Amino acid sequence: MPNPLLRPLDLGDEATAVAVHRIGRAAYAVEAELIGFDGIPALGESLAELRGRPLRWLGAVEPDGAVAGFVAWEEPEAGGPVTLDRLCVDPSRFRGGTASLLLRHVLGELFPGRPVEVTTGAANAPAVALYERLGFVRGADFSPAPGLRMASFRHGG
Repeated sequence: MPNPLLRPLDLGDEATAVAVHRIGRAAYAVEAELIGFDGIPALGESLAELRGRPLRWLGAVEPDGAVAGFVAWEEPEAGGPVTLDRLCVDPSRFRGGTASLLLRHVLGELFPGRPVEVTTGAANAPAVALYERLGFVRGADFSPAPGLRMASFRHGG
């Protein structure tokens, strides 16, 4: 299967928003199982809540127009770190390089030389391995809720 094309996603478009919402919920359901915590906020997020977030969206889109995955972030302050809000891949496309493709583009094309921060469930071994493989350095773990341990990562800066 050829690499998907990377392009900004417009959640004002109904079909795009529905695809992003579906993929996010499916990906976070897998993470919830991996980390043993089903209270991930994105799992309960409505389509309207998702669309209302002040995020920028970059999608990996297949030649047929299907969204394979996406990354989202808030517009960073001048000179401040870029904080990734979410990185999700359709579970049917796990281990196909989509997450790496998105992250490499964020690091090398969108925010070259800028610090980029991200968090994931500490027990999410595939995500932890991905961030470490791409040069992110693990920072302190933290617990935002009972039963949930998160790992923080930073690239650059």
